[in-house]
Amino acid sequence: MIPELRKEYNKAFNPAAYDNFIHNLKSFTYYPIDFRVSETPLFLSGDLTGKLIEASNDLLSQLSNESFKVKSQSAIPENQFVPNDTPHPCFLCLDFAITKNKSGIFEPKLIELQGFPSLFGYQVFLDRIIRKHFKIPDRFTNFFNGLDELSYINLLKKVILADHDPKNVVLLEIDPHLQKTRVDFACTQELTGIRIVNLSEVIKKGRQLYYLEGGKEIPIQRIYNRVIYDELERKNFKFNFNFTDDLDVEWAGHPNWFFKISKHSLPSLKGKYVPRCFFLNELEKYPADLENFVLKPLFSFAGLGVEVDVTEEMLKKISNKSNYILQEKVEYAPVIETPDEFAKVEIRLMILWDEKPVLATNLIRTSKGKMMGVDFNKNKTWVGSNIAYHLQH
Repeated sequence: MIPELRKEYNKAFNPAAYDNFIHNLKSFTYYPIDFRVSETPLFLSGDLTGKLIEASNDLLSQLSNESFKVKSQSAIPENQFVPNDTPHPCFLCLDFAITKNKSGIFEPKLIELQGFPSLFGYQVFLDRIIRKHFKIPDRFTNFFNGLDELSYINLLKKVILADHDPKNVVLLEIDPHLQKTRVDFACTQELTGIRIVNLSEVIKKGRQLYYLEGGKEIPIQRIYNRVIYDELERKNFKFNFNFTDDLDVEWAGHPNWFFKISKHSLPSLKGKYVPRCFFLNELEKYPADLENFVLKPLFSFAGLGVEVDVTEEMLKKISNKSNYILQEKVEYAPVIETPDEFAKVEIRLMILWDEKPVLATNLIRTSKGKMMGVDFNKNKTWVGSNIAYHLQH
């Protein structure tokens, strides 16, 4: 993105330093990283940074619109509506592919979005550790809106804790010690002081929830929810209460927003940074250029069930068409020059929503394969997750 910085970084790159960097990431907290971290961050140009901020503001405006809020209610399955909904999500993530327009200029295109947390804790430590092992230019930051590490952590703590004692706030997940994102749980605990609790270990008494610590029942007053619904159903996971119960608990990330801001939102969103998208069941006639679309199930996570080679025969065989969308394909541009070939980039803009939504930080994923993800990048280097830096004004 910034050619002189890229050349300088690549020239100075030392495989031994990268090995030390990865060792640091695997040992800096009690859970190691369980995913590949790329050899390089991304250095965003001022032009692309401005476009990402513009895209974020535009989408936030649409997602805050009252008509969108009303329409989004239909995204919640009837048997999974959780009481005591909130007027907005606590966490919002916007995923953009970095593409090139017809003039050869880099610009973002929306791929997906979620009203659900991401690696909001881990990215703080990733930034620290990158700066320890690699030279990041002065005044380059991964934060937005004038935030620095301290003010970001304070905002994160405010959103997760509200006014509660950390011991009464839990990070709730299915078998957290087995999750690929478990390093983020450890980071979040270190930053906020909250407890990490397995969903199966929660105790319900009336409208109150508890967890055990040292043999004592500790009341749960607020839940930082990391439970993915489709994983819950796929594993037929057993636990001692229902999310749909009317509970005396607050949610840091109300479960309803998992559905309301999701792939279900994509057909409703418009703008120059948003590709065409349709609900499959609402199409009277399929697009003539189906080869330019991908098929996505509405409520899957981590790319499960996505079809990139779409045919009319395939679509005709789908019985539950209301659970799918057709989204215009986005061509990822070659962005990061690496020792063998260019890597493509997807950037996640990470928003914390307190009194208002604040674009706070980011993460990136890089790929040299047909799609993002481990399966398409086996035996490749300079791919995986990392962070984007931009010049702080």
